[in-house]
Amino acid sequence: MTKFKRLKWFLALGLTVLLFFALIIPSAGWMKGNVTNARIVHNSQMSPVIFVPGSSATQNRFDELIDLLNTNNRNHSLLKITVKKSGKLSITGKLNRRDRQPFIVVGFEDNKDGYDNIKLQASWFDKAMTYLVNQYHFNNFSGIGHSNGGLIYTYYLEHYFDANDLTIKTLMTIGTPYNFSEKQAKNRTQMLSDFIAAKSKLPKDLTMYSVAGTEDYNDDGIVPVQSVQAGKYIYQNTVKHYTEVTVTGSESQHSSLPQNRQIVQLITQYVLNNDQQGGNNPNSPNGAGGGNQNAPSSSGSRP
Repeated sequence: MTKFKRLKWFLALGLTVLLFFALIIPSAGWMKGNVTNARIVHNSQMSPVIFVPGSSATQNRFDELIDLLNTNNRNHSLLKITVKKSGKLSITGKLNRRDRQPFIVVGFEDNKDGYDNIKLQASWFDKAMTYLVNQYHFNNFSGIGHSNGGLIYTYYLEHYFDANDLTIKTLMTIGTPYNFSEKQAKNRTQMLSDFIAAKSKLPKDLTMYSVAGTEDYNDDGIVPVQSVQAGKYIYQNTVKHYTEVTVTGSESQHSSLPQNRQIVQLITQYVLNNDQQGGNNPNSPNGAGGGNQNAPSSSGSRP
C-alpha cells in the first residue's frame, strides 16, 4: 500500500470514528434526558385538581369555591390559565411544587356556547394539559367542570386523553347539560349522540360524579335536570363508578352551584384527599351533609 493510499485510508477511518461519536453522544444525551423525565413523572407525588368553567365564564369563575375549599382544608396553591384563540397560554399564579394537591383553573378566551365551540375548547384544554404535565411532571389528577366545563371534559376524555400517559382519578361535573336544553331523553342532541358513540374511549378506572341542582325539581333555572341526568348514558357502565347527586334548596341556581355548601362538602369529601372525612369513597355520597336543605341521591355504579 502506497503512502498516499495509507493516508487516505486513515483519513476515512478517522472521519468514520468522528461521525460515530457525533451520532452516539447526542443520542445518549437524549436517552438519558428521556429516562430522567420518565423517572420524575413516575415518582411525582403531585396530583392537582383541575377546574374548567362553563360558557361565558373566565378563569376567575371558581374564586369563591376555592376560597371555601381553602377555608375547610389546608391552603392549596393556585394557578390560572387562559387559553387564547391562538392557542397561546396566559398564566397567572404559581404552584408550590411541594403542594401535593394544588388547584389549577383552565379557562378560554373564546368561551362562547355551542357544540362546535366545545370541541374547540377541548382541543385548547389539551394544549393546556400538555403544558402542565411537561412543566410540573404529574402523572395523575382529578377534574371539576361546571356547566359546559363538564362537556369540555367529556370531549377531551373521549378524543385527546391517553390513559397510558396520564390517570384521571375522579371527575365531578356540576350542572352539566349533556343534552343541552332537551328535557326528553329520547330527543338526543347531536352532541349527546356523539358522546354516547365514543364512550368506549373513556378511561375505565374513572370515578365520576354528576351533580344536578334544582330550584323546583325541574331545572336549576337554566339546565333541565333531565339533561344533567343524560350523563348516565355516557358514563354509566362505562367507567368504574358513576354516581348522580341532586341538590335542592338555597344556592341551587345554576350560577350558584359551584359555591353551594353541599357541593363544596361533596368536593371536599370525594375529590380532595381528606382522610378525616373518609377519603374518596365513590359508593357513599350520603355521608356528605350540609347546612342547606339539600337532598343528595345516588344512582348507578359499575362493579
